[in-house]
Amino acid sequence: MAISTGGGEAESPMSDINTTPLVDVMLVLLIIFLIAVPVAIQTIEELDVPVFVSVESQDKVENLLLTVTTTDAAGRTPGTQDTAYEGATREGECRVYFNNTTLVNSQELYDLAFERLDTIVQRAGGIDAIMNDPEAIPQVHIRGDENAPWRCVAGAIFNVQAAGYPTVGFISNPVDPNG
Repeated sequence: MAISTGGGEAESPMSDINTTPLVDVMLVLLIIFLIAVPVAIQTIEELDVPVFVSVESQDKVENLLLTVTTTDAAGRTPGTQDTAYEGATREGECRVYFNNTTLVNSQELYDLAFERLDTIVQRAGGIDAIMNDPEAIPQVHIRGDENAPWRCVAGAIFNVQAAGYPTVGFISNPVDPNG
């Protein structure tokens, strides 16, 4: 093994990296994390998560109910009569039912929603009167088929908000907590 004594040769810059400080810093960080992680975990385990009881919403007559679904694989639309409808598909055409009964396209949805909201606002005494009573402002409730693509639901939301409805909510089936 040869040892350089530094004599006789021209001085050149040293290109070796001293890893001792790096190892020291890494050991200090390891010790800090070994101490800090168990303390953090014990603190998090004692966290109390609030539990809320769900409350059934009080539905107003003025609220607009939309049902969003699609045609099935064969192009059939759901209906009240036996149509052999096999369920919504992601590739199907969007179907929106106004107040759960009338099948409408995008323009009809906008027009009907606007007319309905305008009638409610005029009956309340105008925009100022209805804005003074936020509870009187109607909402849109959407029942979306779980297999309906988001493009159908988003299109319905866009049209009713463009018609002037400020609040859009979703209706879901309650889950039985007992299984």
